[in-house]
Amino acid sequence: MTRIARPYILAWTIVGLFLTIGANFISAYAVSSPLQWIGAGITAYPLGFKCQVGAVLLVSCLGGRIAGVLAQVAYLLLGLVWLKIFNDGGSFEYIQKPAFGYLLAFIPGSWVCGQLAFKQFSSSKTVVKPELEFLGLSCFCGLLTIHLFGIIYLLFFKLINSHQSIDFKLLDAIINYSVYPFGSQLVLACAATSIAFVLRRVMFY
Repeated sequence: MTRIARPYILAWTIVGLFLTIGANFISAYAVSSPLQWIGAGITAYPLGFKCQVGAVLLVSCLGGRIAGVLAQVAYLLLGLVWLKIFNDGGSFEYIQKPAFGYLLAFIPGSWVCGQLAFKQFSSSKTVVKPELEFLGLSCFCGLLTIHLFGIIYLLFFKLINSHQSIDFKLLDAIINYSVYPFGSQLVLACAATSIAFVLRRVMFY
């Protein structure tokens, strides 16, 4: 496992915090196939979601699990007690929303992604840097973790509010929060993988 110096962890924590906040206000787009650029030009298609998940995975791939987790903890604390930086604003009452579980899941998702992204194998005392596909696996596992914990939160939300007059359908919530956005977020995970691969080669780690 590669060790990251504390100044780098602090730096990536700050960068990760601002990236997570900023990405929540940036819509994700996909461009048309390069084969269509000559005749029809470059066309951007909205994915219908923000870039936040991609930012979470990117920081974890670049700064490791500690920086990734600290950035998300700071993000959640700021949103719960001070800034309106969540999709529907902020404040402590946000924990009563079903979608909060997916924000909370950024913490274990960052840990899993950062843990795998900096897991290096050695052969004859030679450190082998992670290849593109291994970083991709790290982002994919981090994304799966986010959705897994998000669904678990939905289950608890359903159990807690089962005796109250709240119109909450668990299956519909899972479809809306996990099934529908997963494909678009997978595109963001691929983008985070590519960017992290290039930057880690540039920064020699």
